[in-house]
Amino acid sequence: MNTEFNHIFIPGDLRLPVLLLLHGTGGDERDLVELGQSVSPCSAILSVRGKVLENGMPRFFRRLAEGVFDLEDLKFRTEELSAFIDEARNEYELGNARIVALGYSNGANIAASLLLSKPDALDGAVLLRAMVPFVPQTLPDLTDKKILMLSGLMDPIIPADNSTRLSEMLKDAGATMTFSMKPLGHGLTQADFSGIKNWLELTYKG
Repeated sequence: MNTEFNHIFIPGDLRLPVLLLLHGTGGDERDLVELGQSVSPCSAILSVRGKVLENGMPRFFRRLAEGVFDLEDLKFRTEELSAFIDEARNEYELGNARIVALGYSNGANIAASLLLSKPDALDGAVLLRAMVPFVPQTLPDLTDKKILMLSGLMDPIIPADNSTRLSEMLKDAGATMTFSMKPLGHGLTQADFSGIKNWLELTYKG
């Protein structure tokens, strides 16, 4: 397995969570850096580019159609990303620092897949416009995980009931969930930025 990813690492205060930034379809490792630095200015940042190309646009895993995922590829790419996180922890001497994914759209979906199938890879997550990536046969133990999920009631890509189902699935697995469904579309807004910043400050106080 080739676990190398194009990525950016920016050192920071390891008493704070390391933000694992996972872009949406068509993005790259630069896309969410400004967002990460604005919501947690002193955090270290590990920002990753997905390896799959869809019409030239980077993604983290293949899909067969809008909202229909290639589950075999999703499984492989999730394991690959989990292995990369382990390697990055050693490469950048992160020790026992908490790694919290901050993913948008396709990036949020692979972060959710990590939580459901490789829960030890992450200490928590911010899932922006996420949907159910797959339904596991048995739920993992997410007792120690803290998750913020921000969804849009008017999202044309993700039905509201799908977002709600993912939130309930993660909560049933034991995660401490903060779930917000607002009258927003698929794009991010200033309200999302404020919500992430406030949640990080309340959840991880150093």
